[in-house]
Amino acid sequence: AVEIQYCVGCRWQLRASWVAQELLTTFTESGRAPQIASVTLIPVVNPQGVFKVSVGGIEVWDRKVQKAFPESKEIKQLVRDIVSPSKDLGHSDKKA
Repeated sequence: AVEIQYCVGCRWQLRASWVAQELLTTFTESGRAPQIASVTLIPVVNPQGVFKVSVGGIEVWDRKVQKAFPESKEIKQLVRDIVSPSKDLGHSDKKA
């Protein structure tokens, strides 16, 4: 399960929804069990400025620590490394 915490006052719901859509699209294939059971969006009022992504309780991104929002490629790689390390992400994969 993936959890995305986002700041309500910063109006980051759309960004959180976009990340959720990217992850669900990447880790769900027709005819197969999803590799991510769910994505939960968690609105946060305090503290302000929160944008965190966790997978199975493991925090993989914190905007305040990384000082940036995750790029699609980055967040897919971080999630893949936990839920399905052998999954090929195609053009979104790390360069060897």
